[in-house]
Amino acid sequence: MLKTRVITAIVLLAVFLPVTLFAPVGAFGALIAFVVVFAAWEWARLLKVGGAGPVVYALVTAAALVASTRLGTGMQLPRPLFQAAGVFWVLAGPFVLLRKPTLAQGAWRLFLFVAGIVAFVACWHALVAARMAGVPFVLSLLLLVWLADIGAYFAGKAFGRRKLAPTISPGKSWEGAIGGWVTVMIVAGVAIALHAFEPTLYSALFAQFGAVRTIATLTVLVAFSVIGDLFESLLKRQAGVKDSSGLLPGHGGVLDRIDALLPVLPLAMLLLPPTLG
Repeated sequence: MLKTRVITAIVLLAVFLPVTLFAPVGAFGALIAFVVVFAAWEWARLLKVGGAGPVVYALVTAAALVASTRLGTGMQLPRPLFQAAGVFWVLAGPFVLLRKPTLAQGAWRLFLFVAGIVAFVACWHALVAARMAGVPFVLSLLLLVWLADIGAYFAGKAFGRRKLAPTISPGKSWEGAIGGWVTVMIVAGVAIALHAFEPTLYSALFAQFGAVRTIATLTVLVAFSVIGDLFESLLKRQAGVKDSSGLLPGHGGVLDRIDALLPVLPLAMLLLPPTLG
């Protein structure tokens, strides 16, 4: 299993890193669109859509993505789209995790079909806009989620005692979540103090809000990275599967890799100025 995970990680890095660092924005956008469409396919599968339904849903998501480019791309942010995605995550995310309704049937499934398309399209726009603001900016945005996850893993292993959501994801702890938050704060603080690789998400927030509100904003984003992770965990638990798919050997599915990004990306863009750069 470890060998498989390492090989898959190397292949992914070999594809994504050069495209992110060196390719034109159009190539980056095409690659992210490819990822988003596969994530939509997995989303439909977790909602227990049978037959060709997941493929149809993925194609509808792709069509919605193309149509959404009329809202604006790149430096001029499609804020209405980010607002719609943000409302979903702020209201529905915590409610679902607290009440745990059955998501793959009735009104909830219909609602999540629509909300999923909005979330995936907003994810694409956010990443393309971040990439147009510069490679350091998009990497800093991704790094926030990665740091929160890595910090949570190691802090949870070392200090985890109190379960964060035992009926949804028994491996997660409050100590782990706090460890992830501390990791983000340390890296963000160092990046701001050293003016490292600017512009970054951290420098943009600091320039707009100052120290205290930047800390508060990053805290909210870290919290929603956890909510995104737990939301997908609940979907998987109710669907009776361990991973969203087997597309990434040793790592599960595409949705498993971007679940925490889905709420963070639109919320982060809403907190920034209407234009980046």
